[in-house]
Amino acid sequence: QVQLVESGGGLVQAGGSLRLSCVASGRSLSSYAMGWFRQAPGKEREFVAGISISGGGPYYADPEKGRFTISRDNAKNTVYLEMNSLQPEDTAVYICAARLTEFRLTYTRTRDYEYWGQGTQVTVSS
Repeated sequence: QVQLVESGGGLVQAGGSLRLSCVASGRSLSSYAMGWFRQAPGKEREFVAGISISGGGPYYADPEKGRFTISRDNAKNTVYLEMNSLQPEDTAVYICAARLTEFRLTYTRTRDYEYWGQGTQVTVSS
């Protein structure tokens, strides 16, 4: 079983950038497809970005395309989310997730993932 711990959140002004990290322990991250989700107060958890086990073909929710970049470094057992041009509506707890098997190219639903971190808070001020 894999444990996930996020870091890198914080307070940033609109237009700013942050880089989130998700470090895995317990098992090698190289066996897992990974995703980033976010949840704002009073809202459902929503998909942000995903990346396959091989690291190829990262995919994004439409609002994040061109602003966010997901990447992975299996040697460091870490997945990253680079976020640029942040806006107040990006304010949320950002949570990374992992799934052990891949049967299709993309996984964007919360039920697609088996393991979850606790999240890191991102607050964007206007």
